Amino acid sequence: MDNLNDALQKLKLTAADGTSDNVEGCLDCLLQALTQNNAETSLKVQESGILQVFPRLLSPHCSCVAKVANIIAEIAKNEFMRNPCVDTALIPPLVQLLNNRDQEVLLQTGRALGNICYDSHEGRSAVDLSGGAQIVVDHLQTLCSNIDAANQKLLTVFCGFLLNYSNDNDALQAQLINMGVIPTLVQLLGIHSQHTALTEMCLVAFGNLAEIESSKEQFASTQIADELVKLFKKQTEHEKKEMIFEVLAPLAEHDVIKLQLVDAGLVDCLLELVQETVDSNKDDDVSELKTASDLMVLLLLGDESMQKLFDAGKGSVFQKVLSWLPSNNHQLQLAGALAIANFARNDGNCIHMVEIGIVQKLLDLLDRHVEEGNVTVQHAALSALRNLAIPVLNKAKMLSAGVAEQVLKFLKSEMPPVQFKLLGTLRMLIDAQAEAADKLGKNIKLVERLVEWCDAKDHAGVMGESNRLLSALIRHSKSKDVVKTIVQSGGVKHLVTMATSEHVIMQNEALVALGLIAALELGTAEQDLENAKLVEILHKLLSDDTSAPEIKYNSMIMICTIMGSELLRKEAQNMPFKEVMSKLRCHENKLVAQQALVTEQRLIIES
Repeated sequence: MDNLNDALQKLKLTAADGTSDNVEGCLDCLLQALTQNNAETSLKVQESGILQVFPRLLSPHCSCVAKVANIIAEIAKNEFMRNPCVDTALIPPLVQLLNNRDQEVLLQTGRALGNICYDSHEGRSAVDLSGGAQIVVDHLQTLCSNIDAANQKLLTVFCGFLLNYSNDNDALQAQLINMGVIPTLVQLLGIHSQHTALTEMCLVAFGNLAEIESSKEQFASTQIADELVKLFKKQTEHEKKEMIFEVLAPLAEHDVIKLQLVDAGLVDCLLELVQETVDSNKDDDVSELKTASDLMVLLLLGDESMQKLFDAGKGSVFQKVLSWLPSNNHQLQLAGALAIANFARNDGNCIHMVEIGIVQKLLDLLDRHVEEGNVTVQHAALSALRNLAIPVLNKAKMLSAGVAEQVLKFLKSEMPPVQFKLLGTLRMLIDAQAEAADKLGKNIKLVERLVEWCDAKDHAGVMGESNRLLSALIRHSKSKDVVKTIVQSGGVKHLVTMATSEHVIMQNEALVALGLIAALELGTAEQDLENAKLVEILHKLLSDDTSAPEIKYNSMIMICTIMGSELLRKEAQNMPFKEVMSKLRCHENKLVAQQALVTEQRLIIES
């Protein structure tokens, strides 16, 4: 420690009087002390005030400049030293040294700047102000093709600097993207794939940059998919695979890159990995299985990549995921069901899948998860059934297969995601299926649960779907018994509220259902309609200039229908509907204008 104090004192004196004698020895002593105890030595450096003289020693003409930069790199490993390095104006001369031709100077300067930038807003701002990032990016582009070991070490340091400079900082990451760093890093990955440290540094940099939305287009214009898949195939260690997965996941959100990854053969790698890990209980294998199967599902979210892997139902991936459904592994069951849901995104695929018996596989899977089941698997299987039920050709087949009955087993679920998909599946199944709508609409347990969920204000999706299913049961069954069941269960007030929804489609569905209630069971429903302030809401909808033409038209149909109720007729007569009709007779929509005339005449007759 005495030697260190002497060296610090001597360094201060020699730097002050401009002599270079003994500077090298002092720097060597300081470096040795840092090697032995970095934190304590760095504290001594800070207390001694020696940092103040370092800018003078960072001259490009100084023979010991590389050692000075090395010392700064070492002391900047300590968080408490980074701001002092900025405050003593070390950044501008360090950035100037990036223009040096000496490889050792560049290496130590890159280390120093990278360490100062690590988790330091002040360090990054100072480097940004001095233009350091652009110089480093230019170096990477120039040195990219050189596979000399010393050059690879320098490239690794420069990549590390860019990582520390931009980590978790969207603005600086966007700056690097605009400088064109992505194509350069992809080139580095391809040329230096045998250099472990450089490869890992590129992967970490990709992982950061890939989170920025603007990066995806640049990545899509490179060979990133091919390079990552090539690299993935070589890996045997869990940690290395995880590093590549962390880059693949954000990149695979981009549809063009999804297709590139499929073309590059990533799917075969994933399927092989699933096969290798499916029967293992090791933590690493379980993690890899989950990541690989999740990534497979993500690739299927792109329309082109999904259709390519479906391959008219003959694709090996499609065939493979079918075998996941009966698996005893919950992760594979989940991935299989989600994959089916993603394949079921167009009518052709859905019709083919129903024809080859996938519905029964999904029902069997659901059956295994009724009691104390896995919620994510329930949700995924219901999602797949909902999508399969969309084509008209599939509805009757799926109803015959007992889908509605199986889905109803989950009515007791208290999990909103499961409730939401359950409701959507039933709504799709009964679309234009009068018999099924009639049967379900008379199911008191179902209707009471729907009425309960119509009040689920904490879960807007469940609330909206419950309202829509109530309406659908009435609209598709057109059944007095269904209407009676819904009225007696307290569903009317929810349909009236639904008519005020911000979504036109929901408003219209509600008005059509309410019209059928009034036409089929007005006497039974009139008190509920009055309590729900139906007449007031109809006046509001008709008076609102922003209401869609179909909303105005169906509101007027409703007014005509409720004239059969003395209670509601009196309420309507006490509101200025005639003035509204007079205005609507001039509406640009002919159907609205004609219905306004009919409604006005009805109001006059009933007055």
